[in-house]
Amino acid sequence: MKKSIGPKTLLFPTPVLMVGTYDQAGKPNLMSAAWGGICCSQPPCVAVSLRKATYSYGCIIERKAFTVGIANQEKMAEADYVGIFSGRDVDKFAVAGLTHVKSDMVDAPYAAEFPVVLECRLLHVFEIGLHTQFIGEIIDVKGDEDVFSEDGLLDILKVNPLIYDTSHRGYHGVGPLLAKAFSVGKGVQS
Repeated sequence: MKKSIGPKTLLFPTPVLMVGTYDQAGKPNLMSAAWGGICCSQPPCVAVSLRKATYSYGCIIERKAFTVGIANQEKMAEADYVGIFSGRDVDKFAVAGLTHVKSDMVDAPYAAEFPVVLECRLLHVFEIGLHTQFIGEIIDVKGDEDVFSEDGLLDILKVNPLIYDTSHRGYHGVGPLLAKAFSVGKGVQS
């Protein structure tokens, strides 16, 4: 029998996303967000949900663009740092020792040190409650050359992404391939 714990923000796994924006003056900002993920295939879109109180919220509204970097285990402390402090008060790129790169596709920066970035044009804004969901159309995906497999696709083990544990507020990594999707389930048929 399952034990009820009531309504909570629990879902596994949850990615650690690096949301890059520019403010009105053009200062680059970066924050980590766990409330997000792919939300549409055509057009390719990603959703991130932010509180209005965040500095990034106003930046996305102003610039109509943002980037989503994939945090990796090698830069875990930096990813955590940019989620703790506000860009209103500090230059998070400078303090965390991250290199801001201006996207060549949208009006937003990203951190060079994170291995994958999605460059997004703001498509929709949905007020949900405490959070606002920003839907970004993915204009381009860029990855460091060393995180690609021989087939030319991103390799999850080389990206080495962080996963956020919403239950215990901790970070985890990914493990090896267990089975091929859209294949292993075919053996279930009677």
